[in-house]
Amino acid sequence: MSLIELMGYIGIAALLATLVMTYVFKVHKSWLMTFLQNFTGILFLFSGWVKVVDPLGTAFKMQDYFAEFYATFAETRFGFLAPVFPFLSSYSGTFAVAMIIFEIVLGIMLIIGYKPRLTALLFLVLILLFTVLTGFTFLTGYVPMDANFFDFSAWGEYKATNMRVTDCGCFGDFIKLEPRTSFYKDIFLLIPGFYFLWRWKDMHQLVTARTGLAIVLGSLVLLLGYSVYYTIMDEPQIDFRPFRNGANIAAIKKTERDAANAVQVLAMKMKNKTTGEIKQFAYADYLKNLDKITQEYETIEQIKTEPAIKETKISHFDITDFEGNEKTDVYLANPKAQLMIPVYHAEYTAIPVNKTVKDSVFIYDTIRIAGKDSMNIVKTFKEVSEKEVVDYNIRWNKEFLRQFNDVIRPLVEAAANDGVGTGVVISGIDQEKADLLAKETGLKAEFHTADEKLLKTIMRSNPGIILWKNGVLLQKWHYKKVPSWSEIKNNLLN
Repeated sequence: MSLIELMGYIGIAALLATLVMTYVFKVHKSWLMTFLQNFTGILFLFSGWVKVVDPLGTAFKMQDYFAEFYATFAETRFGFLAPVFPFLSSYSGTFAVAMIIFEIVLGIMLIIGYKPRLTALLFLVLILLFTVLTGFTFLTGYVPMDANFFDFSAWGEYKATNMRVTDCGCFGDFIKLEPRTSFYKDIFLLIPGFYFLWRWKDMHQLVTARTGLAIVLGSLVLLLGYSVYYTIMDEPQIDFRPFRNGANIAAIKKTERDAANAVQVLAMKMKNKTTGEIKQFAYADYLKNLDKITQEYETIEQIKTEPAIKETKISHFDITDFEGNEKTDVYLANPKAQLMIPVYHAEYTAIPVNKTVKDSVFIYDTIRIAGKDSMNIVKTFKEVSEKEVVDYNIRWNKEFLRQFNDVIRPLVEAAANDGVGTGVVISGIDQEKADLLAKETGLKAEFHTADEKLLKTIMRSNPGIILWKNGVLLQKWHYKKVPSWSEIKNNLLN
């Protein structure tokens, strides 16, 4: 679904609600005001709903923003603000839940007309915040990767590949909007925002102040309970991600890759190295005059046809061992059932310790070879010396180990008795730490690695449990909700 289609559906719903309020409840004072209240209210209800089913998705998006803000401010005279963002990032889950609930409750307040002046003010403040975020995301497209956002003299031609955060997350994983589209959407919403603040007395009020307060407080409690539960206790109730239960990941990846390979280059957008003139060359002409053109111009971007199928994160589903050897086919080309334990964050503390190590000292002499013009280097042992070095002891989080020992290992052992293998796919550690984790947990499984964002997209639980077969993602489970192996086998493999 596109943003235009979504706005169309919301507009129809808002019009119907306006007619009901006008002719049934007779509460409106202004046709325009009532329609805008209903339109923005329903929009907020929908955009909040598609995020409240997956609060961690919004939390991860906020972490991306905080990381980029830190990198941006740290390199400027406003560097004193930079330490704030890692602190905020550590509470991204709390911020995500609060923001989602605020958005939904504000949608309810708009529709019922609760405290018009306060509602108008809160709506404008939230839209201004969204506009800053989406505007920053969009404008980074003009900032070269080696330049800072505030170094305005370095800004150049817009490139989508320059954008530091590629999706604002306005509609969660339901619709992925280009940052430019998100920014224009928020600019458009500033119109009703200022109108509400200007004409708040014209807002309809569907219920009394006392009833409105009860609705707002009741909604707040229910939404808080729901979102907290699906943040810490379970996977999203409704999964808008491409890695959903039952998806044939192998087939989808092949289809997306084939579509990407079929894309054709139509033209080259280029910049004159001397004058800065931007010019576009048809690709056939570019190839024909390659040497001459590249002497005078540098490439800004390729103009390509759109792929028949839009790329998703499935195209980047790549798993390797710790030496970089491909292991993706363990899941995508395996006719047998296979368990995957994705871990996007290994929870441990590296404690520095000083150690004394022995070091052999050698003397190197250069000796001329008799009768020849060449030299020979002779290495002679001198002594063994001791030196102090800094090493690290790895201390695993106790709760993290408990999840493996009490939940995952029993499941893996039961599956192994039926010939079902297991792979742990973990990001952010090396082979040495993987071996330490295997030793601590007694887990008999192959350890592989993958991109952190990929694993966060696949699974919100950390760690999680996934059952694969023939490239199909059969089922995902939060580690707090995993059934017994016998139930899994009977329901999915028999």
